[in-house]
Amino acid sequence: MMEQELPPEAQRALAEAEARRKAAKPLDLPPELGGRDGPEAVRFGDWEKKGIAVDF
Repeated sequence: MMEQELPPEAQRALAEAEARRKAAKPLDLPPELGGRDGPEAVRFGDWEKKGIAVDF
């Protein structure tokens, strides 16, 4: 399948997003006490632990 070139607007938006990601400073958040191990559940949509679905 032939790949189409993105319109100039889309290319500009992608370049701006990449520049924002490079300029962003990492968040200095305190550690969560008593929280789950691993990636943040809200961000990654991981709403189960050992096969049991959980919420807040």
